[in-house]
Amino acid sequence: MNVIYLCLGGNIGHRIKHLNQALEHITHKIGHVLKKSKIYETEAWGVAQQQPYLNMVVEVQTLLKPEELIAKLLQIEITLGRTRSNTQAYEARTIDIDILFYNQSVINTPELIIPHPRMHLRKFVLIPMQDVNSDYIHPILNKKMITLLQECHDNLKVNLYPS
Repeated sequence: MNVIYLCLGGNIGHRIKHLNQALEHITHKIGHVLKKSKIYETEAWGVAQQQPYLNMVVEVQTLLKPEELIAKLLQIEITLGRTRSNTQAYEARTIDIDILFYNQSVINTPELIIPHPRMHLRKFVLIPMQDVNSDYIHPILNKKMITLLQECHDNLKVNLYPS
């Protein structure tokens, strides 16, 4: 059994509904959700003039191999209305599901990079990750999530979303 951490986020349409639908799909197609962070509303990262995102992190047990996992996550995104284009790196989206960690594996292929290469630069990932497992040690940086959050220079606002 593998333990994975996923970051879910979106800023188009009914954001809470999309997060909940993504969680349902993850439960049915990926594995058992062990823990969920609180939901946070965040400014769009890397672009101006976009609606705020809702973000959360989940810890999941799965039997899937990394290549199977990414394929299923991409299919979930498509099912929930995610479209991709090559025109802009950070586009508005209904849902985005990123693999943060897969056990303590380090994977670097053209199709998949784990751990997520920019997660330590983004408070909207580190804050909910800390909710789920503040003692988790990044396998490359060899630091706990709480330490990465303290060292993070991201100054975008990350606010707890009222539930």
